[in-house]
Amino acid sequence: MPSRGLGMWGEDLVARELARQGLKILARNHRTREGEIDLIAQEGPCLVIVEVKTRRGLRFGAPEEALTRGKKARLIALAEAYVAEVGWQGPWRIDVVGVQVDGRGHLTSFNWLRSAVEGG
Repeated sequence: MPSRGLGMWGEDLVARELARQGLKILARNHRTREGEIDLIAQEGPCLVIVEVKTRRGLRFGAPEEALTRGKKARLIALAEAYVAEVGWQGPWRIDVVGVQVDGRGHLTSFNWLRSAVEGG
C-alpha cells in the first residue's frame, strides 16, 4: 500500500471508529489558509479537530511521536483558522490518532489521544 493510500486508509478507519464512538464527522480533508485538517468532528458541544498519523511498523517510532513542536503549532493554527472561518463559538480541542499497521497492512495499534495538542 503506497504512503498516500495508507494515509487515506488510516483516515477512513479513524472516521469510522470516531463515528462508532458517537462523534459526528463534519468534514474530511478540509483546506484552510493554513493547510489541511484531516478530520473535523463534533462530540456533544465540542468541536474536535483530528490529526491522523498512520505508519507501517515502528521503524520511525509510534505514529503519534511524529508530533514535533512545529507540527503542534501548525495544528493550532489550522484549528484557529477553521474556528474563525465557520464562526465556531463553543469549546474545541485537537485530538491525535495514531494508527499502526504491520507489513501486510493489518491494524496493530489504534491510539486516540484526546486533547493531545493544547490551544483550544
